[in-house]
Amino acid sequence: MSNSLGKLSLRLTVGVLMLFHGVAKVMNPGSIDFIGGNLANVGMPSFIAYGVFIGEILAPLMLITGFCTRIGGWLIVVNMLFAIGLAHSADIFSLGKHGGWAIELQAFYLFGGLAVALLGSGKLAVKPD
Repeated sequence: MSNSLGKLSLRLTVGVLMLFHGVAKVMNPGSIDFIGGNLANVGMPSFIAYGVFIGEILAPLMLITGFCTRIGGWLIVVNMLFAIGLAHSADIFSLGKHGGWAIELQAFYLFGGLAVALLGSGKLAVKPD
């Protein structure tokens, strides 16, 4: 049972905290334009920016409920690879103001999503895998 509780704790932590980022983007539609501009700057179509809603709303809800959890974890991984590549690549080898890794938050979501994708949902899920 502790294995399933640990997976539930990980799923809820990554899912709930990432969901706040998605809700913020819904409440601030200009953020999609910003992401679209970053995509255009690297030669990608700006409409891909709407994929952030998949990575920051749909995927977290998948983790929270435990429905297709592994897929949700992979969606978060892809979302964070885009985020790091588009907006944080200059900070990969930098420290923040307080001495931590400059992209530690992005790394938390990237590796948290990866852990969920590899571990699965556990038994405490709508659709255990």
